[in-house]
Amino acid sequence: MLMQAQVDQEEKPKVIGYVYYGYRTLDERFFMKIAKNKNVKLIIFNLFKKIDLKKVRKKAKSCDLFFVNSGEEKALKFVKYLESLDCRVIESLKSYYHDENKWALYLKCKKNHIPTPKTIILPKEINSALNKLEKVNRWPIVLKRIYGCQGDFVDKANNLEEAEQLIKKFNSKSKSTHPIIAQNFISSPSYRVLVIDGKIVQTALKKKGFWKKTGVYTKDFKKFKVTPTLKKIINKISKVSGIRICGIDLLKKNGRWYVLELNSSPCLAFFDNEREMLVEKIMNFLVKEIDKKVVG
Repeated sequence: MLMQAQVDQEEKPKVIGYVYYGYRTLDERFFMKIAKNKNVKLIIFNLFKKIDLKKVRKKAKSCDLFFVNSGEEKALKFVKYLESLDCRVIESLKSYYHDENKWALYLKCKKNHIPTPKTIILPKEINSALNKLEKVNRWPIVLKRIYGCQGDFVDKANNLEEAEQLIKKFNSKSKSTHPIIAQNFISSPSYRVLVIDGKIVQTALKKKGFWKKTGVYTKDFKKFKVTPTLKKIINKISKVSGIRICGIDLLKKNGRWYVLELNSSPCLAFFDNEREMLVEKIMNFLVKEIDKKVVG
């Protein structure tokens, strides 16, 4: 009887809640395919559709773990709700607010001697913010909200007048106002490193196009070699960050690397021929996390 119970436990599928926003992409197709191959039951939550919280609460009870593949503000609210139900979520709300927060990241990099563009945080009151920028008098600068998704609320100002227009634009684009940082502009290609559970699994160099070289603004990618110096930086920022599945954006000027941003819902679409491989690595990590809890 004991042996049969052990067999039943082994055969019982793990259950993962998969959260995304919008239309189904290759990510969703691969997650469903790989989940089936690994005897994992995937419960899909599309936040683009109307969500019935009573149904969510019922389904959440059967989930061993939730994986959130969206950085939308609606996804953050959903994670907050899931955590109020004591659900285990990757990435947690703490990871977003304390590790992906662009101002918190700057302070963390500074504390741990990780190179990053010089950054100041601006007062919320616009005249005070402009006075602070006028005193610094360093142009061009990049203005960013401390939270953003896919390059939203990020723009470059060449002078104080442009900075004023951008701050007003940021504040008018959203009902909620978040602090804004001003960052030294570094003219550089953008280097993306994808890390899963402390391991570098992909690199993507975004070189051509608009000055803002996030995935939204360029489609021309190629791989780049991770040097020993860069690997040390990646290992260090991975350790001080709480983000387990992390897209790290870096800049490079005069041979020196700078950590720019961390992304807890990183894009997997830089190279279509690697997308399924990345999804499988994420799934392996999620299954391992579930097993850890069972053993613990």
